[in-house]
Amino acid sequence: MLKPQLHQSHLSTKIPFLLPKPFIHGSGHASFPVYSRSLSTKANKKVRVGYKHGSIKSIASVTQQSTDVKAVVTVKQTVVDFWTEIGIERGLDDFTDLFGKTLLLELVSAELDPKTGLEKPSIRKYAHKIDHEGEDIKYEADFVVPPDFGEIGAIFVENEHHKEMYLHDVVLDGFPTGPVHVTCDSWIHSKFDNKKKRLFFTNKSYLPSETPNGLTKLRKEELETLRGNDNGERKKGERIYDYDVYNDLGNPDSDPETARPVLGGKEHPYPRRCRTGRPRTESDPLTETRSSSFYVPRDEEFSEVKMGTFSAKTLKSVLHALVPSLSTAIVDSELGFPFFSSIDALFNEGINLPPLKKQGFWKDLLPNLFRAITDGTKDVLKFETPDTMERDRFFWFRDEEFARQTLSGLNPCCIKMVTEWPLRSKLDPEIYGPQESAITAEMVEQEIKGFMTCGQAVKDQKLFILDYHDLFLPFVSTIRELKGTTLYGSRTLFFLTHEGTLRPLAIELTRPPMDGKPQWKQVFRPAWHSTGVWLWRLAKAHVLAHESGYHQLISHWLRTHCCTEPYIIAANRQLSEMHPIYRLLHPHFRYTMEINALARQYLISAKGVIETSFFPGKYSMELSSVVYDQEWRFDYEALPKDLINRGMAVEDPSAPHGLKLMVEDYPYANDGLVLWDIIKEWVSDYVNHYYADSSLIVSDNELQAWWTEVRTVGHADKKDEPWWPVLKTPQDLIETLTTIIWIASGHHAAVNFGQYTYAGYFPNRPTTARMNMPTEDPNDELLKLFWEKPEVILLTTFPSQIQATTVMAILDVLSNHSPDEEYLGQQIEPAWTEEPAINAAFVKFNGRLKEFEGIIDERNADIKLKNRNGAGVVPYELLKPFSDPGVTGKGVPYSISI
Repeated sequence: MLKPQLHQSHLSTKIPFLLPKPFIHGSGHASFPVYSRSLSTKANKKVRVGYKHGSIKSIASVTQQSTDVKAVVTVKQTVVDFWTEIGIERGLDDFTDLFGKTLLLELVSAELDPKTGLEKPSIRKYAHKIDHEGEDIKYEADFVVPPDFGEIGAIFVENEHHKEMYLHDVVLDGFPTGPVHVTCDSWIHSKFDNKKKRLFFTNKSYLPSETPNGLTKLRKEELETLRGNDNGERKKGERIYDYDVYNDLGNPDSDPETARPVLGGKEHPYPRRCRTGRPRTESDPLTETRSSSFYVPRDEEFSEVKMGTFSAKTLKSVLHALVPSLSTAIVDSELGFPFFSSIDALFNEGINLPPLKKQGFWKDLLPNLFRAITDGTKDVLKFETPDTMERDRFFWFRDEEFARQTLSGLNPCCIKMVTEWPLRSKLDPEIYGPQESAITAEMVEQEIKGFMTCGQAVKDQKLFILDYHDLFLPFVSTIRELKGTTLYGSRTLFFLTHEGTLRPLAIELTRPPMDGKPQWKQVFRPAWHSTGVWLWRLAKAHVLAHESGYHQLISHWLRTHCCTEPYIIAANRQLSEMHPIYRLLHPHFRYTMEINALARQYLISAKGVIETSFFPGKYSMELSSVVYDQEWRFDYEALPKDLINRGMAVEDPSAPHGLKLMVEDYPYANDGLVLWDIIKEWVSDYVNHYYADSSLIVSDNELQAWWTEVRTVGHADKKDEPWWPVLKTPQDLIETLTTIIWIASGHHAAVNFGQYTYAGYFPNRPTTARMNMPTEDPNDELLKLFWEKPEVILLTTFPSQIQATTVMAILDVLSNHSPDEEYLGQQIEPAWTEEPAINAAFVKFNGRLKEFEGIIDERNADIKLKNRNGAGVVPYELLKPFSDPGVTGKGVPYSISI
């Protein structure tokens, strides 16, 4: 039984009061001595303060002035809380609230006791509920802080409820120097589930070498907690960050056809993901079993705060309910669209879906997709018309739009300048056939109609290319074995006109030697005769399918989602919450691990949406591994170096941003470089404030451990590459951080939020080609059909109905901004306000972003910039920083959150 401790109050009556001795520190942290007081201490009154230090009890006399401090705790009510207002546990929690013991708070001094060299006694108090307004539930506690306690450095929190709660912040008010803020934004587990208290540091940031001595041990222990160990399966609610390979994409125990190779390692290099520790499958000891939910650390999960997860929850609903319903509504999975009017009907008439038990489910859950059509007996999926289609019904048909979108469309980061002629493959000719391209100088000169020779065009930097030849050719024979898809290696050549626009010149499609047949290749060009016109349209459909697959697997998934996860894991394992670089990066990491786990569950998994709807099929992730191995470099992820590497820019100190663009009107690059510079200026101001010289960078053990772990563990298959930056100077750190932030914000926004705008009408970006070119292995029947009904050949080449509608529904959600989206530089992080210099730098950052919005508007209104405006053309706004909710085609969030 706990023995009562006698404490003397400061009241004139001198009435003693009893405190039961519940203040036993949870396991896992050093045991702190404890001040146990209930009523505030008045100035210059001699008081006796009872406290415990280990097993030693002592009485201290205090004659200096104590401080009355009020703690106000804000807890966010979640959607789960809202729907669980009944039950035994809820009743017990209400009882706890009634007695004013909802949260146990413990103040920790930033200083060690100068006499003993040990931690100072901490101060504990229960917080009681005082208000509930909207999403915010307020709790309050009154503390008396002794005069020798020193600065508050951290706070321990124990949740006395039976269920977890989302703790927003704690504000300690009453200090002469002003309030002390502790931003939490974290889930606090119930003490009945885990007795270990949660630790939160104040918003003041410290480099490791500057850590107050009273916090040094806690700083180290908290990082050790987050690292955990690599034993056992991770459980929901844990906060452990660790690494593993991508070995959970298939489920061979239930379906042998879903067996997939492990991504990560010598055979299939790949970034690492968050470790879950699930047991291995019986049929393959290298493959991890799958479950209904994929572990991510608790604070990486979607917040579940009201309105906070619109896009994420909608995506889950599309994957859980809508996709199966589409499969039921469209019985034949191979059925294509018989007419173009059938495609238009998706927007005008819709698809009848099977009824669900809950009436109105679709309309409530997916208001964007389901427009007002209901007769009480059926639900109709009726897609919104994309802005591109709304402006110009035939936009997808036009060659100039096909070319324009390589610079200002959904995948503007693949086009390259031609620097050598003739075009040649680097693949082994013994395996893949002759290396010479079938695109000749004569063809080029015919297309540019004597404007200049082909050699002069190369010399004058007028030729540009989308080159998927060498990357795709090795996959052609294996992918063609899959049902309902085909593939070529492709090259698409463009010419830069005097107006600054690109004109498509030729498409080359290649099939390697296979099935006893020699290499086949053919060049298709814009034509003025019906046969040539339709062959050109078919060739474009194949190239657009290549573009769609590369965009989704590489430009989007690999370069943003996948490669960012190791930065997040390493940051949480090696950078303390109080480290200024952690606090700079943290908003750029929100929810990325959760959306990636969702992708592993449904999108990139065996027989998931990507495999069933995009041309690489079951080889999709292997293809992304090949690109990671052959092409991915961290230094080239920086926008300026990416442009230089693709030949789209050269260094020029006299030019804006220090670069001269080879295509002056290149909207992605024009806007991207402005945004890059704005981000870099903000990062420079931030880094230079904390790191006055290079010695502080080199000696920062947490920073160096973070970057070492990113390179050698998170990207272990690239650890020996010479191009990795080494963090020796502030400039090294600025470039590295700017690159990471650009990828998470600007690059991701450019390739994600225009998906429905440009691919919602799928003929503009078909995800697969299901039929070979009619000229590859022609037969009488096929040629007759092509001759009489070329439209049927094109419609059969396009994705099937189920493929197209599934992708359209998902792209609508992925392009959607949540109502509570957090946009780059819109709202300041609380920790950044602690330092006046950082606060001022953010104000400048925010101001430049607002100016940037005006710059984009001016550019879109300039009729000379033909790649971003014109009759029926959607203005380029994908890098415009701010946006309203919904599918807007603009807005740059801090992080990869959808």
